[in-house]
Amino acid sequence: MVLLGEIFPNFTANSDIGQIKFHEWIGDSWAILFSHPNDFTPVCTTELARVAKLIPEFEKRSVKVIALSCNSVKSHIQWIKDIKAYGEITEANFPYPIIEDESRTIVTALGMLDPDEVDSTGLPVSARSVFIIDPKKKMRLSILYPATTGRNFDEILRVIDSLQLTDKHKVATPVDWKVIEMKSRLCIEEAK
Repeated sequence: MVLLGEIFPNFTANSDIGQIKFHEWIGDSWAILFSHPNDFTPVCTTELARVAKLIPEFEKRSVKVIALSCNSVKSHIQWIKDIKAYGEITEANFPYPIIEDESRTIVTALGMLDPDEVDSTGLPVSARSVFIIDPKKKMRLSILYPATTGRNFDEILRVIDSLQLTDKHKVATPVDWKVIEMKSRLCIEEAK
């Protein structure tokens, strides 16, 4: 298990876009690694489609996105067709990679398994983990949802905004804080 502020483990894995060396893939960007219980499941499909639609928001924040599930690359490539159809995604290429972890090596090392949910072979599936990693490869946020609960990606964007703001200015963001745009000027709005 990786703790906040620790260097996120580097690993090499296959994905739908080929082999990925994680730290090289991150480069000088922020990154989000998020895991999924199983390809072709309804909740996972909605989440991956939502993230695909949010890619412009992640790009504005210099954040790369990568998904992971315990299925094969072949399965991911087939599943991407469903995700694109559900999300009405018309781009030829899917906007982010999906890592395969059939051996469950990565999910086990990172504590991403949900012991209460198992696949058809009786093996635990990946929980819905979210890791936000900064350009120095430090883990800045970890959220672990059970396999049965979909994530709130608006909250994940809010957290990225907070992390990036508090890195730049030595401040803290209060409950329900969010960024708002006002006449081309960035303002901080506190919860009412």
